Amino acid sequence: MGMLASLISGLASGETIAAMRRARTAAIVYVLAISAALCGLGFLIGAAYIWTAMRYGSLAAALGFGAGFLVLAGLILLIYQISAGSRARRRAQRRNADLKAIGITAALAVLPTLLKGKGGLGVILGPAVALAAYAIYRENVKSDDPDESERK
Repeated sequence: MGMLASLISGLASGETIAAMRRARTAAIVYVLAISAALCGLGFLIGAAYIWTAMRYGSLAAALGFGAGFLVLAGLILLIYQISAGSRARRRAQRRNADLKAIGITAALAVLPTLLKGKGGLGVILGPAVALAAYAIYRENVKSDDPDESERK
């Protein structure tokens, strides 16, 4: 409820609208700066092409620039593919950590209620034993990770 009240008061005071205007202005400035930088880069590439064409001929310059940009595109894709595996592993680790934190938080939130109830300790020990058994099972099952199977 407090979050909603601060949002409503922010809207009423005009802070939210001012922040949106600042964000929109910043986005426009960045788009213009990137556009100018790309134009400048294009002219520099054009100048390099003209210099290369004057020195080695237009056919050699065109072939060299074409091959250079194809190599650059290949390198970008190769680096992206190589880093995709590590990004996926980091996302999985982050997801597991988030799920563990949510589970621990939920367990701690329910713990006082369970301790006061009729079942008491038995109500807590049953799911705890099941979770421990599941963790042991997960440790002993073969991994489906393709990187893991290549190492063996």
